[in-house]
Amino acid sequence: MIAAPKSPPLPGTRPEGSRDEREASARVREMFTHIAPRYDFLNRLLSLSIDRIWRRRTAARFVEILRRPDARVLDVCSGTGDLAFALDRVRARAIGAAARRSPIAGTDFVEPMLTRAREKAGASGRSVVFAAADALCLPFGDASFDLVTTAFGFRNLANYEEGLREFARVLKPGGELGILEFSEPPSGPMAGLFRFYFQRILPRVGGAISGNAEAYKYLPGSVAKFPSPPELAALMERTGFTDVHIASWNFGSVILHSARRSATS
Repeated sequence: MIAAPKSPPLPGTRPEGSRDEREASARVREMFTHIAPRYDFLNRLLSLSIDRIWRRRTAARFVEILRRPDARVLDVCSGTGDLAFALDRVRARAIGAAARRSPIAGTDFVEPMLTRAREKAGASGRSVVFAAADALCLPFGDASFDLVTTAFGFRNLANYEEGLREFARVLKPGGELGILEFSEPPSGPMAGLFRFYFQRILPRVGGAISGNAEAYKYLPGSVAKFPSPPELAALMERTGFTDVHIASWNFGSVILHSARRSATS
């Protein structure tokens, strides 16, 4: 078991000016609507395309589920679909591109992001379908999926505990969860470099190219306020998950939490 955090994590993200969960959710939707046209380009530019490696590693972590043709997979806060496509590529390699398999489902509550995701799915022929949905109120029945994933979107939920409980609800007993997120690295030279880049360089470049300075000012602030890896792991254990594992990449700035839905929750 992972020790409980010393202090309770935040209920959820709170963009500047938002007073409650409803306003926080609305502000996040507005920001991502504005940056959707340049979102993929900026992801590649600001991460030097390393974000693709993080998503491939995340998909590979769940290959045992993905090699089952009947496995049902949901990618939440899917954005423009990059993790969903990475999951589908791993699955196609594991069971054969021509094999019949259930399409991966991707959801997001920002329609311009989904428009881009659908365009990419059509161009690539990937077996992924996208639908508009709020991560805190998913339009699926209980115990519907074998795997639920999310990449760089969980941090933007207005209530982290409610999000985890909703993920647990739609997962089958024994199903698995993967949360890929940014994190502030521990103290040291790389931590200082990370903070300088995140707080000084990224907001200026992202704001100038996207035309929305607020969104790229929000990003480093949201990472700084996000629960630490042990805090998030403890919250996962309190909301119906077991076997929580933490994988740390990029000097501790990118973290994958993986866990299993308890069979008794």
